Formats: sequence, C-alpha cells, structure tokens
Amino acid sequence: MSSSISSRTKGSTGNAYFTQLVSAQLSRLKKQIPLEYRLEDSYLENPPLNVTSIPEECGILSENEIDITNLDATDILEKIKSRELSAVQVVTAFGKRAAIAHQLTACLTDFFIDDGIKRAKELDDYLRSHGKPVGPLHGLPISLKDHYPVKGRWGSGGFLSNLEVSSEDGSLVSLLRDLGAVFYVKTNQPQTIMQLETQSFYARTLNPYNLNLSPGGSSGGEAALLALKGSCMGVGSDIGGSIRCPSAFTGLYGVRPTPSIFPLGSIIFYRNGNDGVHASGGPICRSARDLEMLIKAVQSKKPWLEDPTFLPFPLELPDISQRKLRVGIMTHDGVVLPHPPVLRALKLAKEKLEASDVEVVEYAPYKHKEGYDIIRTLYFDDGGERVRQCLKDGGEDILPLSEWVISPPHTKNLSAHQAWEMHYKRDSFRHAYLQQWRKQNIDVLLCPAYPGVAARHNTARYWAYTAMWNLLDYPAAVFPTGLAVDPKVDVIDPTFSSMGPEDSYNFVQYEPSVYTEAPIGLQIVAPRFNDGLMLAALNVIEQIIKADD
Repeated sequence: MSSSISSRTKGSTGNAYFTQLVSAQLSRLKKQIPLEYRLEDSYLENPPLNVTSIPEECGILSENEIDITNLDATDILEKIKSRELSAVQVVTAFGKRAAIAHQLTACLTDFFIDDGIKRAKELDDYLRSHGKPVGPLHGLPISLKDHYPVKGRWGSGGFLSNLEVSSEDGSLVSLLRDLGAVFYVKTNQPQTIMQLETQSFYARTLNPYNLNLSPGGSSGGEAALLALKGSCMGVGSDIGGSIRCPSAFTGLYGVRPTPSIFPLGSIIFYRNGNDGVHASGGPICRSARDLEMLIKAVQSKKPWLEDPTFLPFPLELPDISQRKLRVGIMTHDGVVLPHPPVLRALKLAKEKLEASDVEVVEYAPYKHKEGYDIIRTLYFDDGGERVRQCLKDGGEDILPLSEWVISPPHTKNLSAHQAWEMHYKRDSFRHAYLQQWRKQNIDVLLCPAYPGVAARHNTARYWAYTAMWNLLDYPAAVFPTGLAVDPKVDVIDPTFSSMGPEDSYNFVQYEPSVYTEAPIGLQIVAPRFNDGLMLAALNVIEQIIKADD
C-alpha cells in the first residue's frame, strides 16, 4: 500500500450519481487552495509519520506568519486590540497554514480565505476609525465544523444528500460574527456525524502526530487543523465525545459545556427533534484560558434572550485557592481498561496531585455499562432508518463505523411508549448517579477521555469514557498532559485479564509501535452546571501535573 497522503485519505464511496457529485466537490475544494499555498509533491507522496513540523519547514509561511500562528487566541485578540497585529495579517497567516494542514490531513471542506480577508479589513478599518473593537472576538479567526451553516458557503449534515450552500448564517455563527469573529474555513466531519472517526464523502482525515491514526470524531477536521496550527480557535459539537476525543487524540483542549450554557445553535442535521440526548457546541483550542474566553464571549451576547432552551447562567470560575480541592481519580470504568499510555498518565497525575495540596480520592464508577447501554439506545430510537434513508438519497455506501453505530443490540426502532420508557430510564439513572457522586464527596473527577490514545482507523467502538457524561449532562473538558506514547515504556501488560468483550476488543487493538508519538490527554468532569468549577479545577490540576519535579 502506498504511503502517500492521497492513498490514506479516501472518502466514502457510492453509485455513479454519488461519484459525479463528489468529484465536483473535491475539484472545487482543490481549486480553492491558491497555487502559492501548495506543498511540493515530495511532502505528499512519502510523508513522515508525524507531519507537525512540515508547516514551519516547507517555506510557504514567513517568519512573522509562523510567529502569529504559534499564538493562542487570547494573545491574538490582545495584539489586534493594541494594533500590534492587524486582523488581515492574522487571518492571512492562519489561512495559509490551514491550506498546508489540509494538504497533509484532508481536514477541510470549504476554504474561503478571500471572504475572511475582506471581513478582517472591515474590522481593521472599524478599529482605526472608532478606536475600539466591535466586540470581544474582534478579528479572531475561527474555524467551524462543517454542519454549522455559514451564508454562501458549503455545509452538510453528515451525508452527501444534505449537502447545501447555506442561505443564512446559523444562529451560533451569526452570534460569533457579531462578536467580531472572522470565518475562513470549514472542517471535515464523519458520515452520520456519529463516529469517533472522521471519514466523509470528502475524505478520511488523518492525525498529524501519526498518520496511521485517527484524529477522532466527529470534530476530527477541527482537531487536525488545530494540531497543525491552521486555526487558533475552532467550534465543534459533542453528543458522545465529539469535541473531547478529537482534542485528546491531537494534544488539544476541548470542552463539552453543560448544553444550556453554550448554544449549539442551528445546524445542518438529519435528526432534528430527537431529544433523547442533548448535544452541545463548544470550543477546541490550544490553551485552557481560551476555553473560558470563548464561552464568556458567547455568553456576553445573552443567547438566552434569543433561544429559550438556554439558561441565564453566566460562567464564573470560583476561587478555589483558599480551600482544598477534592479530586476523584477513575483509572477505569469497570468495563474497559485503558491502554498503557493512558494508565501511565493517570498514575503520574495521581502521584503529583497526592504530593500537592489537592485531596485525592479513588473514585468508584457507578454502573457505567448500564449507562452506556442507555445512551446507545437513545441515539437512534428510529432503528437507524433515517441514516439509511439519507445514504440512499445520496447514493452513498455506508461506512463500517456507521453500520456499527446503528446496528443491534443497542439500536432499535422504538414505539412512542418504548421511547418514553427509555427517557424515564435515563432520568432515573441520572438521579441514581448523582447520589453516588455525592456519596463520594468529590469536586471534580479526573479520568480517561478514551480507553487509549488516538484510535486506529475504523476501530473506535467504545465511547463510554465520554458518552457517560453526555448521558448525565455533566460538563467535561479534555487537556493535553504533555506526554506522548513511548513504545519502550508503554509496553503491553502481560497480566491483563479481560473484564468482558468490550475490554478484550480494546486490548487487542494495542501494539506500542503503532501508536508512536500519539499525544496523551485526560478528562476533567464536574456535575451539571458546574462548568466554572470544572474549568477552575482544570487550571489547578494541569499546573500541578505539568510542573517540573
């Protein structure tokens, strides 16, 4: 098998109608990348396994553009406000780097840098004329997951059959634009938007730290782009781990807020009205402070005045420096044991936290298998009929992980009464879980984001380390530990004893050499509406874990 980028990034297949339409889309996307932003063939035909150094080595970016794209979003906003940088300079730099990132990982679905530069120029003129920014996100380039509608731009809801040129901005996009955001790219998502993998009719997106691995899903295009610094702030969505797993897989920060805290807004989707599990929008970025910054900026527009599903619950980070933070640590969920690299990161975190002022508690998971069974059933309560219809309408073949996610035993076509029963079961489980959480008397929980590091392609079939918190509606954030897989250290455990079929499946996926250089992320969880506490704890825990001994 060829190791070229093109051979690794094949998208879904279909009939002649599908093939013709997809060919036109791929041609359109290729033409959108300016010739001066294109990599030499040598980078694409036989790339290294880790391509993260290529953007700064290829000669396309100037030194100033490299410096700009190495900044986080907070720094960029400060430099634009002080006029040390112009919005045009910033979006141009990130646009060029995004083009490079796409050629290496197939992370984009639409590239419209000219629109971004036009908007940035308007913002620069406004700042020059009025002496103040239009809003807290003035001039900030933001990348968007494909299902967020942007007026005049391409978008889809996970299938060729719902591909569109959007007639209006979606509600979240409109809000961000009013705050001063600049849009310039949209990013890939998987077929169904219900995979921890990213393969669509456009392409399969690759993990830039290890091209043999997935960047996760469903916000995997965002993750690959941000990991290569083609964006400093992305907006994804999360109904089972779709922000957190990609962030963990690619060494980024990502948060799934309590859904009533951060608006998902209007999106292109195929299951509108399904309310068994609530999705949330949220940021993916390169610093913890940027998570807080974006949520507060969005809330400054009081989205609850426009959307009654959201609560007037402003994000406030409590001062936890004057009390002892109580952190539960969950090494595994009683169903699937994480791979050795994740266990190493958790062990290190526990040791460092125990040596600090933090109080550490061994957390006992409560019926996580039952919870995972519930949420899997709630996802597709029509038995997957709508998915199959969307595929049929576009002449699109079903992908392996799409087939898996809508297959029995979890996916059933429920009657109205059966759906009511499942909702009651969900609510009863939430009540019981909260009582168990309270009994253990913890502020936040530190745990895996996935039972491994970045998954091999087509293997991510256990979502419970993230999906459990979606079921419970608990906010959760992922952060990079600064560690990466070392095959010499992260060896297979010869004493492994399986806890069940899911555990056995996960165990056989692990071969240390396959996961070389994959980043290791961990997850922090707090009870519903404790988003501020979660982010405050993230700041404390990350500082302790990353402190030099």
